[in-house]
Amino acid sequence: MKVSIIIPVYFNEDNLWPLYEDIRQKFIDRIDFAYELVFVNDGSLDGSSSVLREISLKDKNVKTISLSRNFGSHAAMLCGLEKCTGDCAIIKAADLQEPTELLLEMIEKWKTGDNVVLAVRKDRNEGRRQVLFANLYYWMVRKFALDTMPKTGFDVYLLDRKVINVLLSLDERNSALTGQVLWCGFQTGHVYYTRLAREVGKSRWTLKKKIRLVSDTLFSFSTVPIKAVTTVGVLSMAGAFIWALAVLCMKLAGMIDVNGWTTLFIFNLLSFGIIMFSLGILGEYLWRTFDASRNRPPYIVEDENTPGREEKEGE
Repeated sequence: MKVSIIIPVYFNEDNLWPLYEDIRQKFIDRIDFAYELVFVNDGSLDGSSSVLREISLKDKNVKTISLSRNFGSHAAMLCGLEKCTGDCAIIKAADLQEPTELLLEMIEKWKTGDNVVLAVRKDRNEGRRQVLFANLYYWMVRKFALDTMPKTGFDVYLLDRKVINVLLSLDERNSALTGQVLWCGFQTGHVYYTRLAREVGKSRWTLKKKIRLVSDTLFSFSTVPIKAVTTVGVLSMAGAFIWALAVLCMKLAGMIDVNGWTTLFIFNLLSFGIIMFSLGILGEYLWRTFDASRNRPPYIVEDENTPGREEKEGE
């Protein structure tokens, strides 16, 4: 049996050695099966690449992959899944906010027959703003897209090899890997933990990335956006019909002495806003279709350092 641990890296220079030592003490030193650590450097501009090279020299079971630029966490995790060789893979963040002991618990759960194991947060020691956004996001996903999403969400998860093969075959652009995992519908188990506050480094989880995550999830796994356009269109048409009927009746009854320029201006402005909103939703779908049709790779590997390749180069 072999277990792969996939860790996306983005500006985590200060976290990497403490992370490796934590994994070594709480996971590697306690197991009796094969393992590999797959670090995917997602275009970090700090010293993460150098630190990863040092770690790979210390541990022959460490693979380091550097992407040519920042492609996003979804692409980095896909890269890790494609490069890993384990019978199962655990995707874990590099910020030391999830207890490493979870890995052993998840593997035991996998051995009982679960093809997917989610590490679900039962609590989180983070700021109020971060907690508020997370709760709102997971509520929206459960309500409008994937009702199997845990109420408090998950970041760490284990995937069986057959699940990995299915995910790699999907070949989707502008999506969310967590959503794809839930969409596949494989037998899923749960373990629970308390998410810790970040002590080392600074989070790169910006508002822009949060908005992108919400849009990727809703456009990829929900019909709500396109239904919203339909609903707005129907309501606008009904409102326009009722308004036209009311104006006609008032005109025939002699209640309108002067044509209302202000009313007409407001109505036209409102109609213009509705049209632009609808075009924005449709444009988002069109752009995603166009982006998928270009067949560009989701990521580009600039450098790869694996034990197998080093041995071949040494020969």
